[in-house]
Amino acid sequence: MIATREHTLIYTTASGEQFVYPIAVGREGKQWYGTTRVVSKRLYPEWRPTPSMRQKNPRLPAVVKPGPNNPLGTRAIYLADGLLRIHGTNDPSSIGTNASSGCFRMYLEDVEELYDMVQPGTRVIVQR
Repeated sequence: MIATREHTLIYTTASGEQFVYPIAVGREGKQWYGTTRVVSKRLYPEWRPTPSMRQKNPRLPAVVKPGPNNPLGTRAIYLADGLLRIHGTNDPSSIGTNASSGCFRMYLEDVEELYDMVQPGTRVIVQR
C-alpha cells in the first residue's frame, strides 16, 4: 500500500510481516490513486523521458542508460501499463516530498530490498 499524504510505502508479506519505507510521490497534478498490480521488474533500468517531459525540457536525452545519472536508480518495479513505477533515485533529498512526474521514488537500499521481495502480480493500492 502506498499512502501518498504520508509519503510512505508499506509492503506486507504473505506471512503478515510489514516493511515500511519513506518515498517521494508525484507533484500536484501528477498523482495517481487506485488499485493496480506489479506488471514487471527491471534491474538497472534505462530511463526514457516521455514526450511531454522532453517538450518541457528539450535538454533531456531520449534515453538515459543505467548508471549514476539515471534517475530510476538501480531497480524499477513497473505498475499498471508500465508507465507508473516504483524506483530508486539519484536524488535522495527528494524522498519525503512531492517531487516526481507521478512515479514513487525510494532510497536505493530500500528499493533493492523491496525488489527482491515483490513479484509480478502483486496488488498495489495507492491512497491519498
